[in-house]
Amino acid sequence: MRLVFPFVLIAFTTALHAQVLSSESFRSVNSYYDEQNPMLSPDGQTLFFTVSNHPSNIGGKKDPGDIWYSRLTGGQWSAPIHAGTLLNDRAYNAVAGFSDNGQQLFLHGHYDPSGERARTQGIAISTNTGSGWSRPANISIPYYQNKSGILCGTISNDGTVFVFSADTYGSHGVDDIYVSFNENGKWTEPKNLGATINTQFQELSPSLSADGMTLFFSSNGLKGNGSFDVFSATRLDDSWTNWSSPKNLGPEINSPGRELYYRPLRTSDAALFTSTINSDGYGDIKFYKSPEPSVVTVATVDPPKDSVADDPIVRISPPRVDTVMEYVEVPIEKPAELPPNTIKVYGKVINAKTGENIPATVSFVGPAQPGLVAESTGVGYTIAIPSTQEYTISIEAKGYVSTLEKLNVNTYEMKELEMNFSLQPLALGTTVNLKNVLFAQTKADILPESYPELDLVVHFLQTNPNVRIELAGHTDNRGIHTDNVKLSQQRVNKVKEYLVSKGIEAKRISGKGYGGTKPIASNDSEESRRMNRRVEFTIKRF
Repeated sequence: MRLVFPFVLIAFTTALHAQVLSSESFRSVNSYYDEQNPMLSPDGQTLFFTVSNHPSNIGGKKDPGDIWYSRLTGGQWSAPIHAGTLLNDRAYNAVAGFSDNGQQLFLHGHYDPSGERARTQGIAISTNTGSGWSRPANISIPYYQNKSGILCGTISNDGTVFVFSADTYGSHGVDDIYVSFNENGKWTEPKNLGATINTQFQELSPSLSADGMTLFFSSNGLKGNGSFDVFSATRLDDSWTNWSSPKNLGPEINSPGRELYYRPLRTSDAALFTSTINSDGYGDIKFYKSPEPSVVTVATVDPPKDSVADDPIVRISPPRVDTVMEYVEVPIEKPAELPPNTIKVYGKVINAKTGENIPATVSFVGPAQPGLVAESTGVGYTIAIPSTQEYTISIEAKGYVSTLEKLNVNTYEMKELEMNFSLQPLALGTTVNLKNVLFAQTKADILPESYPELDLVVHFLQTNPNVRIELAGHTDNRGIHTDNVKLSQQRVNKVKEYLVSKGIEAKRISGKGYGGTKPIASNDSEESRRMNRRVEFTIKRF
């Protein structure tokens, strides 16, 4: 038997606040699979969540996540129920929020009528018809793009604010947190929340307090207790880029494990979240409430390995007066100690289209390191690297487009860091942004820090000899249009010259400069203009 702390007082925070529950009043929704993104309906009667890689998902065990739900009936949560084929397809599916009356569901991602993965991105909305949920209608957000396989975020209670994480042009690191506003029925272009919130690592699963002034999010780039910890920050004005310093929510929430999807409940000072601590090895949904004068003891019985419906039974002891909430956890086995001044980096490499784990080679190259290589077996990778160095990370896999990331470790205090990567499968029309290829201002001269990414393109073309690419150069819209087109063409030519100098046949590379005619963001701010200044390549033949 194990002792954990999931879903204990939901009834006390919603419709069953005053009811005394029996020992069988709750059945946990947690299983041996990965439970994610818990979202409680406004009336507190239905819990929606995502289960990853469950055999009953639309795509079976390879499915990155389907929406399931559990209903509160007679003071007891039902066994989890698959939400069906209208809300689920072979892509990642999750609930982003509800309308105030609970009659509409906001959903992550777009839906294709065929039931296959959609080729567009954004959010969708489904309406309660009285007999079930309608087919989701896609909603487009201008300049929305997410290259990450992770979809997470929430829509505010009034349906006007969408905070979400994305790996896109202009991110400070990998996944950053952005905000978009519903103004007169149309969503605005996403705005990055700025460097106070976003680090060079990953910021995920944001949510807002009821008044919209407090942001909750998980990060592996801020000082924490484990891989991902939950933090909060207060919005200081209406710019959405001016925030107080993020505050770690402390050991009541955060552990040496991974905490994500912190969701404050509408009607109380309680929250749902997920954690890998005291779970079956994946994320389990848990509940937190500030201490109150009662004692809640939770016991769970491990479920059969392939069961969601027969999950752990939760037993609640009778309340006692003038005491505080307490729970007991199984002691955590102390991990093996790393050598001094060393950090353990671990994570997964996934298919950017499907979310599936894939085998890959992850290489860390630093100024004092000729190259440290970790092999991702399809389950994940782990590597120990010296601290306080700057690394160039290349991620390569057969049948996928290689990519490059930067890592700057500036502390001896951090002992573990989770870094997950996504690769685009090799396919006709795939476009790759060379975000680390930089030029001298207003010139076509390639800066030296661009060479590692260009060399990765060289290696990609060498290992895929049938691939032909088209380079595209882009600028922002400032200046004279003809000059911008000329400059972008010169930069394309410089990149092609470099690739050819490394042995790639010139006939395999075409290219064109577009100036500022193909923006991916507005040109209203320096941050968005920087996103538009880019060099890309598109696979034209493979």
